[in-house]
Amino acid sequence: MSATKKEYAVAVAGATGAVGGAMLDVLERRNFPIKELRLLASERSIGRKLTFRGEQIPVQLLTKDAFKGIDIALFSAGGDRSLEFAPAAAAAGAIVVDNSSAFRMDPEIPLVVPEVNPHAIAQYTRRGIIANPNCSTIQMLVALKPIYDKVGIKRIVVSTYQAVSGTGTKAILELKNQIMAYAADKPMEVKVYPHQIAFNCLPQIDSFLDNGYTKEEMKMVNETRKIFEDPAIGVTATTVRVPVFYGHSESINVETGSKISAEEVKRLLATAPGVRLVDEPKQGLYPLATDCAGNFETLVGRIREDDSIANGINLWVVADNILKGAALNAVQIAEKLTADYI
Repeated sequence: MSATKKEYAVAVAGATGAVGGAMLDVLERRNFPIKELRLLASERSIGRKLTFRGEQIPVQLLTKDAFKGIDIALFSAGGDRSLEFAPAAAAAGAIVVDNSSAFRMDPEIPLVVPEVNPHAIAQYTRRGIIANPNCSTIQMLVALKPIYDKVGIKRIVVSTYQAVSGTGTKAILELKNQIMAYAADKPMEVKVYPHQIAFNCLPQIDSFLDNGYTKEEMKMVNETRKIFEDPAIGVTATTVRVPVFYGHSESINVETGSKISAEEVKRLLATAPGVRLVDEPKQGLYPLATDCAGNFETLVGRIREDDSIANGINLWVVADNILKGAALNAVQIAEKLTADYI
């Protein structure tokens, strides 16, 4: 890191969206060293002002010429816009941290969870872009990394219970409206999801592929292998949308390379970076989606041995999908960049 450059010019592309707003909040909460903050969005947001550190900052138009003088560009503008504008930002000299799925599986672009594979950040020099993983993958690997390092992992079986905020503001409103309609004994309107989401569980996130899995499920499979740098690890996922506003929950079963007890897993996770152990089930203490909103940590509990196989562990993992699943992870990558690379 340069001895003289202590503050950085930062752009947030997609600043008026839910994740973009969370990025601003995280930058402020973590006191990121900013000398200039440039807020970028589409035409419909021009004229808006967003508050950052008590200052009203006008939103500017996201264009290919908007990144001159920018050191780090945090993108949460959707995959199509990332494909269009992220290379231009990198060409202008910015290091892009992209929250979409556009670049995740590109072999030249690092896919990073700072608690898991921070060394991969060094690969940003290839294209000037770093990819943020899928929200569900992030929290799973934060919890599994200490186990993987200690005894190895052969296979992961994960079922997710994902909040509607992962789909965006329209989905949040749809759930609220359906709940109110139910309470008023009125018909529920279904637009965002293929079925009613209120009081329901939908075993479909994103579209179905020819293998019977959804795109969301295969993201977890492929991203896990890339981040762990382990193409042989077995991963199977079932992703489910549930009527929860914020916070993704996951039931994870792992087959480890060698035997590890539940108590040893608890000891590992008690000191693991980014993890908070919440595991006193007899006292009713275990991770809840209602406890994770606004929380930077990944909550892990219900840790127990799987008696059906020789080396098996079960975990229940919960995290704020907008924060650790998106905005926080991106800012943590930016922090690693400023600490070790720029």
